[in-house]
Amino acid sequence: MTAAIPRRKRRKLKSEINVVPYIDVMLVLLIIFMVTAPLLTLSFEVDLPSSTAKALESKQDPVIVSVRADGQLSLKLPEAKEPQAMDSGALQAQLGALASQDKNLRVIVAADKTVAYEKVVAAMDVIKAAKIEKVGLATDAR
Repeated sequence: MTAAIPRRKRRKLKSEINVVPYIDVMLVLLIIFMVTAPLLTLSFEVDLPSSTAKALESKQDPVIVSVRADGQLSLKLPEAKEPQAMDSGALQAQLGALASQDKNLRVIVAADKTVAYEKVVAAMDVIKAAKIEKVGLATDAR
């Protein structure tokens, strides 16, 4: 009788790179850089010159142009209690007169959030036609 001879199977060599250790090293490096990056900010002392000049303060209240949901325009002057309803021609004339008196006149366009954007842009066009440069926009004005 012949005895069965156990045959050894030859293992085939893998030619692939195992990337799991490289991913671990990259994650450790990422954590190290994330921790050390805020500590590397460079700063230095600067001796600034001192001055007695004061900041300019504008105590003048702005003129408010309100746009209602129906598109009607109204103008509220700083000393007035209630806004005055007017059409675009009268608004442009009034703002032009105010701008000729004060070159630093500030105008704020106040519009409710339901007003169509087209009506707000039309109001801003009237203000620009009155040659006013300092225009702000406020929404949801009441």
